[in-house]
Amino acid sequence: MSWLALITAGILEIFGVIAMKKFVLSGKKKFILLIAVLFMISFSFLGIAMEEISIGTAYAIWTGIGAGGGVAVGILFFKESGNFKKIFFITLILASSIGLKIIS
Repeated sequence: MSWLALITAGILEIFGVIAMKKFVLSGKKKFILLIAVLFMISFSFLGIAMEEISIGTAYAIWTGIGAGGGVAVGILFFKESGNFKKIFFITLILASSIGLKIIS
């Protein structure tokens, strides 16, 4: 159950980053509330996950999901650069997160 909470926290972080990007592009203040709610819920799920998963592993995986998802969303939906170096280093972050899950 804690791994499900951790994955949920990571996915909510991605949605928080999307809301931030929407706020930056539109300037609409309604996104500020959405950003706050998404990150509060994400942190809550992260806290639930940390009840059984070590803090280092949980935080690394949470940030890995957020970083990888944020880059993917940027490339796919916001026309950001998807050059080889960016993909390579995000892949390293994700591989490290998977490695931490395997050894924990």
